[in-house]
Amino acid sequence: MSTSRQLVQKTLGKRYARERRFRWYGALSILVGILFLGFLLVTTVSNGYKAFVQTYVQIDVDLSAAQFGGEITPESIAAANFDGIIKDSLRNAFPEVSGRTDRRALYGLVSNGAQYDLREMLLEDPSLAGGVTPVWLLADDEVDVFMKGRIDRNEPEANRRLKDNAIGWIDQWVDEGRVEKRFNEPFFTNGDSREPEQAGIFGAIMGSFFTIAVCMLLAFPIGVAAAIYLQEFAPKNRITDIIEVNINNLAAVPSIIFGLLGLAIFLNAFGLPRSVPLVGGMVLSLMTLPTIIISSRAALAAVPPSIREAALGVGASPIQTVLHHVLPLAMPGMLTGSIIGLAQALGETAPLLVIGMVAFIVDVPTSPLDPGTALPVQIYLWSDSPERAFVERTSAAIMVLLMFLVAINGFIVLLRKKLERRW
Repeated sequence: MSTSRQLVQKTLGKRYARERRFRWYGALSILVGILFLGFLLVTTVSNGYKAFVQTYVQIDVDLSAAQFGGEITPESIAAANFDGIIKDSLRNAFPEVSGRTDRRALYGLVSNGAQYDLREMLLEDPSLAGGVTPVWLLADDEVDVFMKGRIDRNEPEANRRLKDNAIGWIDQWVDEGRVEKRFNEPFFTNGDSREPEQAGIFGAIMGSFFTIAVCMLLAFPIGVAAAIYLQEFAPKNRITDIIEVNINNLAAVPSIIFGLLGLAIFLNAFGLPRSVPLVGGMVLSLMTLPTIIISSRAALAAVPPSIREAALGVGASPIQTVLHHVLPLAMPGMLTGSIIGLAQALGETAPLLVIGMVAFIVDVPTSPLDPGTALPVQIYLWSDSPERAFVERTSAAIMVLLMFLVAINGFIVLLRKKLERRW
């Protein structure tokens, strides 16, 4: 007995040391994960937070009646050449600029979309017309990047797109108080654009909304119905065992496989239109179904058997027992699992790329049948763009997507705490 005790005491110190090392390894792993996550978040925020402000320049624009054919009406405003009006105003502001190349550089200080913004201003408020009026217009993306300090003026001129003469004109505007940074409202209200300063995420947000709505309307009722049948009514035989194994396996299938399935069935076989949220939602519903079925079955299984026995004991049919007693008690768990599946679908890109939702879409979709894209796909498109200003917008769009996911997961936690029942 003493020998056994001596052997135990002899190895006890080593066992405690191994346990301490194991704890340190676990803590170190968590620390490394937090560091990598922190690096990712800091990099994304540092690159993207400046996209929430945009540079505007003030120009004295000649909006006299002569520019509108002698009469200022909504029709004459709609037909006016605002591009020429803005260019004339820029030449008047810098009369010393001559030469085709220099004038092109001068015109490039203002966004190509400024002419449409100016037209909208006058259509909304015709009183602006009638003479020379100072107007704030959207600056070009290179001017915006320069004002945000991402272009070094001390760098050799050959290595930057914004040349010395353009920097001199910007400095003159700054000295005159004609340059201003404002909240980047177009980023949240516009659709996609080839010009970074005009590009926005509203079209992608609406596309994601319609896609997730279609996914929810299809996946949730089908998944819950399948879970109820498999858990409560299906006979336990080889067929149901095969179905259950396949459902568990489908939950681990790469998402791009579901995109290929949607391409083969919905687009090629059924002939549905490409790049519409309806098809995207149908594809994502296929991907989300296994998650909803598995979580719904787990929620049904968590309901105590005594609930079923009590309902059957007072004369309820099996269907009444499930629909009136078991399902309401399992619904919080079902909703939690379903929202987790939808949050996963919200961040998916690969299946949407396969079915053609990678197209360049300018107009904001108004229904699931309108051409559209999703926010993760929009991030993918911008990340491949060469303009430096798109780096900011890519990171800012990632921040918006992360905010959506954090909000969804926070809602799941609150829902679970509010509705969860302990048996």
